[in-house]
Amino acid sequence: MRVSVGRRLGVSVTAVAVLAAVAGCQGGDGADKGGKKAAADAPAAAEPQWSSALQVIQAAYEKTAAAKSARVRLTMTMPESPAGGAGAAGVAGLGAGGTMEMSGVVGWDPGTMDITMTGDGLLGGGEGSSAGSRLVMVDDVMYMDMGDEAPADLGGKRWLKLDFKALGEKTGDAALRKQLTDSLESMNQDPAKQLAMLLDSPHLKHVGPEKVGGVQTQHYKGTLTVDEMVAANKSLAVLSEKERADLVASMKESGLTAYDTDVWVDADGYPAKMDIGMVTPEGRIEVTATYSDYGAKAAVQAPPAGETFDFMEMMEKLSEAMEDGADADSSAA
Repeated sequence: MRVSVGRRLGVSVTAVAVLAAVAGCQGGDGADKGGKKAAADAPAAAEPQWSSALQVIQAAYEKTAAAKSARVRLTMTMPESPAGGAGAAGVAGLGAGGTMEMSGVVGWDPGTMDITMTGDGLLGGGEGSSAGSRLVMVDDVMYMDMGDEAPADLGGKRWLKLDFKALGEKTGDAALRKQLTDSLESMNQDPAKQLAMLLDSPHLKHVGPEKVGGVQTQHYKGTLTVDEMVAANKSLAVLSEKERADLVASMKESGLTAYDTDVWVDADGYPAKMDIGMVTPEGRIEVTATYSDYGAKAAVQAPPAGETFDFMEMMEKLSEAMEDGADADSSAA
């Protein structure tokens, strides 16, 4: 595999890792339960305003969950971490920080996605990082367009196939399989799940009217601590109590202190814009997404099988080649 395509693969995989790292902080279903818990924790003095905000976000959650698809434009900005660090999201190779943008169609229940991603330092910089990478997700499988140079390096096939569900099944680890598939489903930045997370905030408030892209909206804001964020994340239910406690301790040790969500709800009751922020020692991770065309059919199709190259098969062949090489060296010795 030539260096250029190898770098492009690294860029695409890094982009997926970034999305999964942030998406892993999303909550799952169960907005009613979250709202009741937040109600118990809400300050008594703020009850009238909080109750009104909760009703609006609850209604927005229900409408968004029912819509099942939308068009999205998303920008993620990450701060620079110290040299050699793993980056603010805890993903190796992201120490340079930078900005990533993506746009396209996303669907949830079931999770689908057809987006184009571009980025600078966040995606490693250099050749291929700013030209854009197309990602398609359908039936729990991710496909990455490796670009015009891919055919010569991938047996004449342009698309790289990443089947995370099959990878989880191959390991035989049920918990890992669930975490991989949950992260994959969350990578489409499902706005309904973000609203469900917001409903778990005891600090939910109505900021006021604001315009987004010329459209009148109402701005709402909520904040979660690390403990509240982990409790709200239903995909972590597979962890034992000790594992959950270790995760919380690890997040706190990394310096992550808060998870903020701002949402602008339009006159139709849908989120027109969402801002998600996480505070880390290096600075804030910022994710801004604008949504439109709710409920439009997300006609996402997988690339033709003849144009795809299975990543797992590629890694297995590479592993076999390395083993054969090691055996040959051993025999020669």
